[in-house]
Amino acid sequence: MWQTSHFIDKRNYEPFSFNPAEIDAVIVTHAHLDHIGRLPKLMHEGFNGKIYANLATVDLTRLMLLDAVEIMRYNQKKYGDQMLFDENDVKAVGRQMVGLDYDKKHSLSQDLFFTLRDAGHILGSAWVEIDRDGKKIVFSGDIGNSHVPIVCETRPLGAIDYLIMESTYGNRNHESVENRIYLLQNAIIRAVLRGGVLMIPAFSLERTQELLYEINNLLENDLIPSVPIFLDSPLAADATDVYKKYSRYFDEAARYLVGRGDDLFKFPQLQITRTSEESKSINNISPPKIIIAGSGMMNGGRIQHHLLRYLSDNKNMLLIVAYQAGNTLGRKLLQGEKKVRIYGQEVQVKAEIKAIGSYSAHGDQNKLVEWVKGAKKTPGKIFLTHGEKEGMKALEKRLKKETGAKVVLPDYGMIVEL
Repeated sequence: MWQTSHFIDKRNYEPFSFNPAEIDAVIVTHAHLDHIGRLPKLMHEGFNGKIYANLATVDLTRLMLLDAVEIMRYNQKKYGDQMLFDENDVKAVGRQMVGLDYDKKHSLSQDLFFTLRDAGHILGSAWVEIDRDGKKIVFSGDIGNSHVPIVCETRPLGAIDYLIMESTYGNRNHESVENRIYLLQNAIIRAVLRGGVLMIPAFSLERTQELLYEINNLLENDLIPSVPIFLDSPLAADATDVYKKYSRYFDEAARYLVGRGDDLFKFPQLQITRTSEESKSINNISPPKIIIAGSGMMNGGRIQHHLLRYLSDNKNMLLIVAYQAGNTLGRKLLQGEKKVRIYGQEVQVKAEIKAIGSYSAHGDQNKLVEWVKGAKKTPGKIFLTHGEKEGMKALEKRLKKETGAKVVLPDYGMIVEL
């Protein structure tokens, strides 16, 4: 799905460039909406095959698509937008989904096989290895960041012939992951000591769970003050339940903690507010307090209510831990605008704005290059996708120099014969 600051790009309504009824199967790499958002449309227009994904991705896909229905229905009422799909389409997707484990070969036909490998991006994420007539093609999906909590490291590549790879951060490298714990700790202490409210807008998948994990660890080691903490996102709460269900996919450190009875995402200071009444009750709790809420880019969701209430007080802090796309409220705040409009009201920005750049579920340029270089056999041809031109060109240059592979920057709709 193409997404914009207004949630759904008009391109999503255009017909597919192929006949969905002629597609035999779909393999889903993970449950982020840009990767699953048009599955219901595919079903609606004639696809009736199986949809394969990791077991956790199957559960998360249902949550994400139903949440998208709610957002589209809201936009339909407010702006007159056409809905791309509804609950019945989501149910149809669910009936076709087949949950699979990692590292097991599955057949699509007599001579076509595929295997899901852990991509380390979010829970259930996978890169896909396709095997036909002794040739191997890998589709990367989204490759995860290195040395982050909860998810496992990205599985290394084997001997492959072709690679279709994402390039989200093809021209950037992240800040140190190790340093982000200190930055998070420092932000919490600063906001609490001055009696303020710390607002953290966060994506529902992976970012929220990482924050809960790290705040829990800071509290258990008495490294931050004990104050009320609110998870004000029904979707994030439901996603966290799925994380708990599939803890077998966690990294070794997280599995060890779970094995000794530790709940990584639950601690005495945490209150989960699912209903709108519970969300409003947060206002009754005096500062200092911490509020984690969606959406991550602040263009919608419950975080807007908190911003409206708390942005104009200089005791408070907004901690940005997510990428902020252009024209979003989050980007405006990150760039230092002193006045913003929320729900039609002009709000003076007096709260302290801080950002931590190392909270990313995507591998940076170094990670992507090292992943390719670590393959048992360098792919003869690499196709770069899922990125902006500037990033793709930077990654192309480095891959050519360090791997010797032929790198292709395909145009949209290009058909390639291998």
